[in-house]
Amino acid sequence: MIKVLVIDDSAVMRAFLGKVVGSQPDMELAGVVPDPLLAIDRVRRSAPDVVTLDVEMPGMNGLEFLRKLMAVKPLPVIMISSLTREGADTTMRALELGAVDFFPKPASFEALDGVAHDIAEKIRAAAQARVVRHSLAAAPQPAPPRPARLARPATGKLIGIGASTGGVEALRTLLTALPADMPPILIAQHMLPGFTETFARRLNEISELTVKQAEDGEEAAQGVAYVAPGGRHLAVARRQARYVVQVTDDPPVNRHRPSVDTLFRTLAAAAGERAIGLLLTGMGADGAEAMLDLRRAGAATIAQDEATSIVFGMPRQAIACGAAREVLPLNDMARRLQELCALEAAAPIPPGPSGPFPPTP
Repeated sequence: MIKVLVIDDSAVMRAFLGKVVGSQPDMELAGVVPDPLLAIDRVRRSAPDVVTLDVEMPGMNGLEFLRKLMAVKPLPVIMISSLTREGADTTMRALELGAVDFFPKPASFEALDGVAHDIAEKIRAAAQARVVRHSLAAAPQPAPPRPARLARPATGKLIGIGASTGGVEALRTLLTALPADMPPILIAQHMLPGFTETFARRLNEISELTVKQAEDGEEAAQGVAYVAPGGRHLAVARRQARYVVQVTDDPPVNRHRPSVDTLFRTLAAAAGERAIGLLLTGMGADGAEAMLDLRRAGAATIAQDEATSIVFGMPRQAIACGAAREVLPLNDMARRLQELCALEAAAPIPPGPSGPFPPTP
């Protein structure tokens, strides 16, 4: 049974989250408390497996409690965030401090029942998370100012990255270790609408790369990382000798939108052996089958190893089906990407047909 501790100053949210947990056959409520100061004793006494934590509370705010908890007794924590820009900024900071996931508060009481299933799934994913002691006390420092440079359309290598639970922090670790002259990077991170723009802006502030939320129809450029907008698919097409970013509202794939499978299948079609696919931490199997398409197309494919994955589900599936050519720790991936990109001096790709490619069979 997954023991869940709910910490929230809203009586409505406490009752709702308690109801969600109580209705699941594999969960039990370890406690419901309105304030982090009371929660400290409850954590000691009830030994929960997962904590849901409101960001904004009296006495000690959620971030301060999270910082203390992750430094002393690391536990999987899901942040409950408001759908405001300030709430999104705070959520990104919470993930940097060690929270494994987050969920936005529904905009109305009527919407509560509609998100119960999603919250239960996030709790199950969090229960599988590998959480370590986290002593981060200050926010990551901004990268040095980038010199002005003209965006150069990409004609060679193309990198696709898929991630889910734990991916926000994994992507921060990876992207901040890469230089500014990397080929274009397309990122499908499972994330709800309202947060990806803040996520991209935060990464842009602390990395040498330019990081932005992807826009439909823009040409993929060297030194730019494109983050899929929350709730929309990210794909890529080849038009003549250029790569074009596509953002669509097509139906979910593997229950996800954005879906890593969608990104990887179009990456295989557009770039073939010039593609590099990375599958990072996450629950489920999204990305595994399409990574096999990438490998069959001649692409380099890399899965994150179990020891450094917060949740090893997605990489495990890719490894099991033979999709991953390499399995690497997170901290080795930036070096390996640079090695793979150095093997080819960005030679122009042959002209291709105009328009998107169909998925690889």
